[in-house]
Amino acid sequence: MHIGDGPDFELDHGHVVIAAITSCTNTSNPSVMIGAGLLAKKAVEKGLRSKPWVKTTLAPGSRIVTDYYERAGLTPYLEKLGFNLVGYGCTTCIGNSGPLPDEIASAVDEHDLNVSAVLSGNRNFEGRIHPQTKMNFLASPPLVITYALAGSMLVDIFEDELGTDTDGNPVFLRDIWPSTEEIQAVIDECVRSEMFESGYADVYRGDDTWRNLDVPTGEVFEWKDDSTYVRRRRTSTGCRPNPSRCATSRARGCWHSSATLSPPTTSPRQARSVVTVQPDVIFRSTASTRQTSIHTGRGAAITR
Repeated sequence: MHIGDGPDFELDHGHVVIAAITSCTNTSNPSVMIGAGLLAKKAVEKGLRSKPWVKTTLAPGSRIVTDYYERAGLTPYLEKLGFNLVGYGCTTCIGNSGPLPDEIASAVDEHDLNVSAVLSGNRNFEGRIHPQTKMNFLASPPLVITYALAGSMLVDIFEDELGTDTDGNPVFLRDIWPSTEEIQAVIDECVRSEMFESGYADVYRGDDTWRNLDVPTGEVFEWKDDSTYVRRRRTSTGCRPNPSRCATSRARGCWHSSATLSPPTTSPRQARSVVTVQPDVIFRSTASTRQTSIHTGRGAAITR
């Protein structure tokens, strides 16, 4: 198959179809982010490219990341490998990877392929990343780029070549992996405290789109029947529970076996994870401990 005017290729089990540097703690860490940028630079200079079946995205955990990428001249190399900025914050890690290219999606479904996502997030359970990726692996930002170059989880990145250079010679990970000294030199030159001070001086202001959002002001949760996240459960008689008992601090829900609260619905498969409301399950967030408890009404509880 091919995508657009790209080269022909075969998609198989184990192939990586999503490689995402996505917002979690390590995407605000200059060491690993600069490391990823330098690895991209070395890969491009060797003539390597991300495999055509890999969907690549860059969503740092801090706006300052792109500032020091620009200052270090690393942005063009990341973009050459397809790691273009898509935003700041949670993306692929909460299911916001968006659809796969039509050709990829059709092949995965038609042949029931076991394909993978590799991301620098902190969640990788089934159904979380994308409904068509059966395997999801967590990796550092430099390794996310590495697997975009390799294109498969079946590649031994320490022993197998990632591709060939412009002269046809094999290129291995050891040939493009930046040293600690190289990374630190860029940090010393390009990361400044004033970048963080100016970048976050008005962090809560947001842009026009953010400021113009229609935000509910009531104390009671405003249920929406067409929500793909959470819906209020109807009783057998068609009556609804008393809305005064459904404040946001004490939401009640029926938790499906594969439910996850974060991903938006992008396909019928994910729609099965919608949470509905019933009175025998209590979802409670404890701000002081930052823990979440689910009590089933039968004495069992799960705390994360």
